Amino acid sequence: MFTRLLRIIRSFLGLPVSVVEGPELVLLPDISETNEPAPRTEESVDTVDMVKANLTQLEREEAKYKNDIAELTAKVRATIQSSFDEIYAAAQISPPTHGFTILKILDLLQSEYICNLSRDLKRSSLMLALEAAGVKPEDVVQDAALRENALEAYESEQQKALTELEAKKAQENKEIQAEIERRIHEMESRIQANNDEVAKEVQRFCRWQVKKQQEQRKIDDAVSYFTSEKPVSSARAAFNPAPATSKRS
Repeated sequence: MFTRLLRIIRSFLGLPVSVVEGPELVLLPDISETNEPAPRTEESVDTVDMVKANLTQLEREEAKYKNDIAELTAKVRATIQSSFDEIYAAAQISPPTHGFTILKILDLLQSEYICNLSRDLKRSSLMLALEAAGVKPEDVVQDAALRENALEAYESEQQKALTELEAKKAQENKEIQAEIERRIHEMESRIQANNDEVAKEVQRFCRWQVKKQQEQRKIDDAVSYFTSEKPVSSARAAFNPAPATSKRS
């Protein structure tokens, strides 16, 4: 700021600024002013704070979403495994004393230490683990065979139960269909009875109209001795007199 003031004084004395100072000194204040950060208005501060708050909220929701998915996946797996455990227990399959069942082998294969290895390295690792525990591979194979047999037996039982259920429900559906048809026939019979009743009443009314016309002809013939008009027309004229016309002055 002092340098800039000195330049102004020199310019008042008639000395060109470019002569007294170099171009870099002339542009230095403008460059420094350009490099200064722009003042942050209250509106910009609020906008930045709002964006940060939304970002934090989204991160929290994403973390909760991932946690919910992990919990749901764990529950589904636990439910499936518990149903299989019930099948194995019903088949009286008890784990050996050394604890190396085929399910234990599955857990080892899914561990982070083995899952990414090649098939040969996986086999070598499993054989080393069995050898270290003093377990024969035949014991694991036997455990796997028992569990597969239990699953096959359970599937057969479920298939049989499903077949019986299908047959039972098919019979129920057949009975329901028969009941529907019986009810439809009953409703159709009621509709036909209503139509027959209406047709009978129509015939009765038509017969009455014929008799009514005969009666009217007799009355008309008898009254013709007294007037040329029909009694019905005369009666209507009596009950509906013609409107009186207004007299003109």
